[in-house]
Amino acid sequence: MKIYVVIPAHNEEHLVHKTLASLVTQTVVPNKIVVVNDNSTDQTEATVRDYITNHPYISLVNINSSSDHIPGSKVINAFYQGYKTVDHNYDVICKFDADLIFPNNYIETIIKIFESDSNIGMASGILHIQKNNSWVYENIANKDHIRGPIKAYRKECFQAIGGLKKSIGWDTTDVLLSQYHNWKTVTDTNLIVKHLKPTGKAYHNSTKYLQGMAMYKMRYGITITIIAALKLALLKKQPRLIKDYLIGFFKAKRAQQPFLVSKSEGEFIRKLRWKKIKKKLL
Repeated sequence: MKIYVVIPAHNEEHLVHKTLASLVTQTVVPNKIVVVNDNSTDQTEATVRDYITNHPYISLVNINSSSDHIPGSKVINAFYQGYKTVDHNYDVICKFDADLIFPNNYIETIIKIFESDSNIGMASGILHIQKNNSWVYENIANKDHIRGPIKAYRKECFQAIGGLKKSIGWDTTDVLLSQYHNWKTVTDTNLIVKHLKPTGKAYHNSTKYLQGMAMYKMRYGITITIIAALKLALLKKQPRLIKDYLIGFFKAKRAQQPFLVSKSEGEFIRKLRWKKIKKKLL
């Protein structure tokens, strides 16, 4: 299988070399790696160019966007700036972050997952972060959820879901839409990726309402949003987030922000969410 990787990067000079080092030493090396240097003011570009010298399958795209580290549209805009530079002869397209260390069999294992079942549309390992000199699961999502930093899509699935949404919530919407289009999503919990910069660490305070806005835009409805807000706040051990998420939801509703999914997709998503909620309760 042909594997293409796109890596958005903003001021990652101290980490992107670790990500690239772990990718170029894979047992199966990606066919193409595109690093999108998004308005970095450090040595990110120079670091990537050092790798390009000895690895011709790596390329660099420089773009200028906002300097703020905002989840959602910024990273997906950067992804597409890299995506449009590659041909479409790939079998799997990956969106990886620039602050990861992959085990050396990561790509090989992802390929085996896709080859095991033609109905698998998305696959990944799981993320661990460092705490007290040990690596532990980054517990902000269920282990069966494919996290934003380590997305891998079969081309046909990527096309079926209409690609990635340029909005906060893109990394949940893609999983839900994959299931709507009858694609399976698989995580290998033995495939551990080191996440060097925990999720949300660099986010500005202005982003605190965005998760709630995403829940509105995914057509969760208020009841599921309350349940999801409670769950996320508990996982992050930050009870105040419940208020922030609900404020975000109602801000989006008052502003009549555009939905990320259609009415029928939204109905499917709500039914799927209720099914999982009931399963956990029972």
